[in-house]
Amino acid sequence: MSVKYLILMIFLFFFLSSCILGKRESLPPPQVVPYVDLKRYVGTWYEIARFPNSFQEGCVGTKAIYSLLEDGKIGVVNECKRDSFEGRVSSVKGKAWVVDNKTNAKLKVSFFWPFSGHYWIIDLGKDYEYAVVGHPKRKYLWILSRSPQMDEELYNSILEKLKMQSYDIKKLLKTPQKG
Repeated sequence: MSVKYLILMIFLFFFLSSCILGKRESLPPPQVVPYVDLKRYVGTWYEIARFPNSFQEGCVGTKAIYSLLEDGKIGVVNECKRDSFEGRVSSVKGKAWVVDNKTNAKLKVSFFWPFSGHYWIIDLGKDYEYAVVGHPKRKYLWILSRSPQMDEELYNSILEKLKMQSYDIKKLLKTPQKG
């Protein structure tokens, strides 16, 4: 292979990669819900589906428990069973705090200080029966429900809204839940 050909291939690879990445970067951030009443939002949420991520690999029966703390922050406990419903319980505790007081829909969450991540509530049932949590660059996505199972019609309706927010719903993994 000639050096000229190799340089051309490398250039094309980086050029095409930058075009693809530039397209993703040019998307506006997803829209969050107009307002979240944090007193109604706290409680137990069951994970219905998520984008794949390394920190939840092998998790089933995943749930999150949120509580209001005296300092105004939100206590977070995420837990799942590893590899099967009979597997060991894996859990992690953290804190979340609101970064947009107008909506309460944009939060940061930290499980290991000083690191934190975005937690944006982009869809929410009118009775707080479900929530969809995303990331400004669409790297993460979770569909949550107050019960371990979600009606298929509701789930499909959420997927349609996610498509309108430019999420790649083909990446979603349904989370096995009991009951």
